Amino acid sequence: MRAWAVVENGKPLEEIELPTPEPTGTQVLLEVTHAGVCHSDIHIWEGGYDLGSRGTMSLKDRGVVLPLAMGHEIVGRVVAWGPDAKGVAKGDLRIVFPWVGCGECARCRAEEDNMCLTPRSLGVYQNGGYATHVLAPHPRHLVAYDGLDPAVAATYACSGITVYSAIQKVMPLPPDDPVVLIGAGGLGMNAIAILRALGHRNIVVVDVSEAKRQGALKAGATKVVDGSGEGVPQRIQEACGGPAMAIIDLVNGSATARAAFDALGKGGKLVQVGLFGGELGLPLPLMAIRALTVQGSYVGNPKELRELVALAQSKGIEKLPVETMPQASANDALMRLRDGKVNGRIVLVAQAA
Repeated sequence: MRAWAVVENGKPLEEIELPTPEPTGTQVLLEVTHAGVCHSDIHIWEGGYDLGSRGTMSLKDRGVVLPLAMGHEIVGRVVAWGPDAKGVAKGDLRIVFPWVGCGECARCRAEEDNMCLTPRSLGVYQNGGYATHVLAPHPRHLVAYDGLDPAVAATYACSGITVYSAIQKVMPLPPDDPVVLIGAGGLGMNAIAILRALGHRNIVVVDVSEAKRQGALKAGATKVVDGSGEGVPQRIQEACGGPAMAIIDLVNGSATARAAFDALGKGGKLVQVGLFGGELGLPLPLMAIRALTVQGSYVGNPKELRELVALAQSKGIEKLPVETMPQASANDALMRLRDGKVNGRIVLVAQAA
């Protein structure tokens, strides 16, 4: 198979030949038709995450091996499967759930694969969608998307379930209570669409970019807040009509986390999603006195992916702005994302798709 792979961290992706996997057991081999380019890919390409005063978390030390075909937002066509794979047929078009684990622990058996302590995520620990083929470990990791645009459906495997899972962590809330979203990139736009599909009517979006704030308003945000400079917590509270009870930080850098924490009201919850990097110092007495919750949210699980697809099919979710590019342009797409020149999502498309 061909792959557009990270061969050396921080260097351009290279087109290379790799052995096409032969599925065994419950494995399913798919020909990749669509693969989203996610901001997490930038960190994988760079080789680590900024942990603030704790230094950098090296992905090599965590088991990421190069060369690697990244890409975890995958739609593909079933071409082969192992003898124990049931319920699949040649030509099936499916979203591929990428956040797989060992497949054997209690978390994996409960379909909470993303919480497995020995992750084997596609596009991170094994080859993903920046390739002509991808190997799914089990048919339960494949989700039909009948009636949906495959380029948009691909984004549900990461951007979609990431925000869907985070939204579930601040719910239930009355539909007119504000939910604050920090960041109006691909995750933010998907979050607006999903909240609206769930019937939520009060969505406050924070971003440093005027263009992205205007894009958020067009997508259905109720109010927008300038996230630059001083006074961001106060501006968030003004937009909410008081202290915020639910904030989802889709950037999750030191500055955004601090602003979000300072904007919380008593009993409020901050859900941290993004991987921008840095750290947050918490005033411990205030955590108890104000009964605050700071919770991380890591992507989502197969159950949430199926729920999200069902929501899109039954209620309709406003489409994330998607631009398609050929698979061979994977490096150009990644560099555009790195340079902040992407509105929504770029999805790589196979020439025959």
